[in-house]
Amino acid sequence: MAITGLILIGFLLMHMYGNLKMFLGAESFDHYAEWLKGDILYPLIPKGWFIWLFRAFMVAAIVLHIYSAVTLWSRAVAANPTAYAAKKKLAQTYSARTMRWGGVILAGLLIFHLAQFTVKAALVNGPASASSYDMVIGEFSVWWMVLVYALWIVTVCMHVRHGLWSAFATLGANTSAKARAVLNGCAWAIALLLYIGFMIMPVAVLFGWIRS
Repeated sequence: MAITGLILIGFLLMHMYGNLKMFLGAESFDHYAEWLKGDILYPLIPKGWFIWLFRAFMVAAIVLHIYSAVTLWSRAVAANPTAYAAKKKLAQTYSARTMRWGGVILAGLLIFHLAQFTVKAALVNGPASASSYDMVIGEFSVWWMVLVYALWIVTVCMHVRHGLWSAFATLGANTSAKARAVLNGCAWAIALLLYIGFMIMPVAVLFGWIRS
C-alpha cells in the first residue's frame, strides 16, 4: 500500500510538471505530448513502446494499491467484527476518515479523465482530431469542466496528504514527535503544491490567459 502509493504520488508530480508546459505554448506542449508517445528511450526500445510499458506499470500500481486497500479493510473488519451501538472516534483528520470512499471517487473520476484525454471518447468541447494543446484549451474553456476538475483535485490532494503521511509512517519514518511534525508538514506541502500546480493551468485557460 505504501510503496504503490508513493509511486502514484511520483506520477502525479510528473504529470503536473507536464501540464505546466501549456504555459510555454502550443509547440512546446505538443512536442512534449508526442515525445511521451514515441521518443522516450528510443533507440533503446522501439518508438511508441515506452508509453505502453509505462501505462502497464501504472495500471499494475493502481491495481495493487486497490488490492492492498481492500485487503487491509477486510483484515480490519475481521479483527473487529462486532458492531457496537456506540463508537468513540479517535482523533483523525477528515481525509483520514474518508480515505476509502475518496479512493472510490478517485477511481471513477480517473476513468473519466482517461476517457476524456487519452482515449478521447468523452470530450465535452471540441473534436478528437485536435492537437493535444487545442484539446486541453477546448476542454478547460468550459466552466463546469474546470469546476469538476477542481473538485477532483481536492479529493486527490486530500488522499495524497493522508497517504503520504501514512506511507512514510508505515515505512518507519514516524520515530518521534519531531519526525511526525516533519512528515505532516511535508504531506501538506506536497498536497498544496499538487493542488496549485494542477489547477493553475485550467484556471488560466478558463480566463483566457492561455489561448490557441
